[in-house]
Amino acid sequence: MKIAVCISHVPDTAAKINIGSDQKSIDQNGVTYIINPYDEFGIEEALKQKEKFGGDSEVIILSVGGDANKESIRKALAMGADRGIILKDENPKDSFSIASILADEIKALGCELVFFGKQSVDYDNSITGQLTAELLNYSCISVVVSLNIDGNKVFAEREIEGGKEIVESKLPIVITTQKGLNEPRYASLKGIMSAKKKVIEEKPALAVNNLTEVIKMSRPPAKKAGRILGSDSSAVPELVKLLHEEAKVI
Repeated sequence: MKIAVCISHVPDTAAKINIGSDQKSIDQNGVTYIINPYDEFGIEEALKQKEKFGGDSEVIILSVGGDANKESIRKALAMGADRGIILKDENPKDSFSIASILADEIKALGCELVFFGKQSVDYDNSITGQLTAELLNYSCISVVVSLNIDGNKVFAEREIEGGKEIVESKLPIVITTQKGLNEPRYASLKGIMSAKKKVIEEKPALAVNNLTEVIKMSRPPAKKAGRILGSDSSAVPELVKLLHEEAKVI
């Protein structure tokens, strides 16, 4: 079975982000990039499914973007993926364009099992996996925290508001992964050395027009300074009063 994992190359969550002078993008100075953390759960699950299926199964890493994305693809290869494909397009793409580009490649590869992180930590749209499934006419289960595939049947546990639900579907399918599904493995020294020899194929991305455009980015307003009402129980009446009259939360 061919298993695809679609990954994003995103700013490190610990990086300090500043808005660029065009007010539509971020200032790249001093920003380091990593694999989208939610995508690492997809990579790990793809590797586990490959070990389960055996035979000639392979894990293929797909990413849309420029040469910089190779860094994240190479890390995925060091974790154990078999090969990577970068669909090259240096221009900003919205979720629909990225989904269209990925769906076109997944269809050409004939992948029946496709993993995404539940969302990327830069734009937080949380729709690319679902859009890709729709374009492929595949089933889709999102926010998955447990997965079992038996033949053509897919059983998954997914998070919902206030609990979890268990669903059943079938291949071909797109799975978007959530924290708790597994514990992503660290790349071993052997894996890192092996990754240097693995192929990252470059292909031009499918030409697709964006359906949305970033008009402006802005920072949230600064938080107001805190107030200290006291250090013992005598401050409680005033605290209750402020929560009722100013914050209006009680």
